[in-house]
Amino acid sequence: MSEISRLEPRAVWEIFDEITQVPRPSKKEEKIIAYLEGFARKHSLDYRKDTAGNIVMYKKATPSMAGKPTVVLQSHMDMVCEKNADVAFDFMTDPIQPYIDGEWVKARGTTLGADDGIGMATALALITAEGVEHPDLEALFTVDEETGLTGAFNLGSDMLSGRYLINLDSEDDGEIFIGCAGGVDTVATFRYREEPAPEGMTWMQADISGLKGGHSGDNINDGLGNSNKLLTRLLLAGTERMDLRLASFDGGNLRNAIPREAHAVFGVPAGQADEMRRLAGQFAATFAEEYKYTDAGVRLEVREAGKPATVIDAGTQRSLLLALQGVANGVLAMSRSMPGLVETSTNLASVKFADGGRIVVTSSQRSSVESAKADAAATVGAAFRLAGAEVEHGEGYPGWNPDPSSRLLQIAEAAYEHLFGTQPKVRAIHAGLECGLFLEKYPKLEMISVGPTLRGVHSPDERLEIATVDKFWKFLIEILRTL
Repeated sequence: MSEISRLEPRAVWEIFDEITQVPRPSKKEEKIIAYLEGFARKHSLDYRKDTAGNIVMYKKATPSMAGKPTVVLQSHMDMVCEKNADVAFDFMTDPIQPYIDGEWVKARGTTLGADDGIGMATALALITAEGVEHPDLEALFTVDEETGLTGAFNLGSDMLSGRYLINLDSEDDGEIFIGCAGGVDTVATFRYREEPAPEGMTWMQADISGLKGGHSGDNINDGLGNSNKLLTRLLLAGTERMDLRLASFDGGNLRNAIPREAHAVFGVPAGQADEMRRLAGQFAATFAEEYKYTDAGVRLEVREAGKPATVIDAGTQRSLLLALQGVANGVLAMSRSMPGLVETSTNLASVKFADGGRIVVTSSQRSSVESAKADAAATVGAAFRLAGAEVEHGEGYPGWNPDPSSRLLQIAEAAYEHLFGTQPKVRAIHAGLECGLFLEKYPKLEMISVGPTLRGVHSPDERLEIATVDKFWKFLIEILRTL
C-alpha cells in the first residue's frame, strides 16, 4: 500500500490505491475486470457481467430505505495511458506510482488514472460501507470509455433496474453536470511513395515538447498548444523556403487528448542548414511569445540526426503539410444557450506513419448540437479529401440533453447546500460522458454527473485534489440518504 491509502476517507483511498496497482488500458481491461469480480466475491455481492465486459454489482437497501427507487452509481474502468517521454513505463504491466504533493495526489511521470479510478473506488466503498443509509444500489463499471465508449454502446439491456443514475466521472467539486457533448472521430489516411534519402543533405530532428496537453473536450478552450499544429508550421515553412524533405512525423497519441509532443526527421540541402536553424530559432521564439500566458513550457528544439534510408515523395509531403496547416483545430463555436460552454470543437489528435506507405491522421469533433457535430466532422473531412487523403468517420456517440427539472438534480443541489453552505453550479460539459448512450437503452433514467476536483486529466500532469474526495464522499452519502 502506498502513502495515499492513509488519507481520509480511508474506505475510498485504500480501494483507489489498490486500483492504481492494476493495469487497465482502454480495450485491455482484463486485469481490472478480474479485480472487480474478485472484489464482488470477497464482499459477497451479487454481480453480473455482460458480453462487452461491463460489470454491475448489486447491493440491497438498508432497512430504513427499502422500497425506495434504485440508484445506479456509474464509473468507467479504463484509463488514459500517457507518460512523459523520458519515463520508462509499460502500462500493460507496471503499477501506477501515486504520491502526495501538498494538497494533491499525483503519479510519477504518468497519468494517475483518477479518471475514473476515483469514481470506481468511491462506488466500491459505498456499496461495502457500514452505517450508510441507502436504497437498492447498482454499481455499474463500464469498459473502454476513453477510446470508443464500447461498454456504454454495448451495455446489456437487462443490466440495470435503477430510476436514478449518478455518473461519477466529473472533475470539479461544487459543480453538478446535467448535459454533455456528443463526439465523432475523423481519420484521414495519406498514401505515399518511399524514395531514397537524397545525398548532399543535412539531416535534422525537430522536437516540440513541454506543452501541458489535456482533455480534448474539457480543456479545448484553455488556449493550449497543439504539438502537431506547431510542428507543421515549421515543416511547411521549411518546405516552402528551401528543399526540405520529410522522412517521418510522429505527434500525439490519443484522440481525446490535446497532443503535447511531436517529432519529425527531415533533411535540407547542406548549404541551407544554417538557414534552417535560424528559421527554427525564429519559430521557437514565436511559440514562446504566443503561449506565454497559457502554455509557457512550450519548446522547439532542432538537432542533427542520422541519415534516414527513405523520405516520402514530395507531392504527398506537400499535401500532408498543407492539410495539417489548413485543417481546423480548437473551439469552433460557443453555446448561446449556456454562456461559457463550448458548443463545438475539433482536436487534431495524432499524426502517425504506419505500415504500407500510410500516414494516419486522427482527429475528433465534439458538439452539444448533433447537426453541428456532423458539420464539424464533414468540414475536417473535406479539408483532408481536398489534399487527396482517404477519410473515414467513426460511429460517434450522442450528447446528453440537460433536464433542469430532474428530481435527482433538485435533491443533489439541496444536499450540497445543506452540507457545505453554498449552492453548487449546475452545468453542461463539453467533454463526452456515457450518459447519452445510457438514455438510449434506459430512456426513463434521471441522471447527474459529479466528482472531486481533477486537473491535468489525460496527461502526466493529472492530479487529484485530496480535500475534495472527502467532500465527494459526504455529498454522495447525503444524496443517497435524502432521495
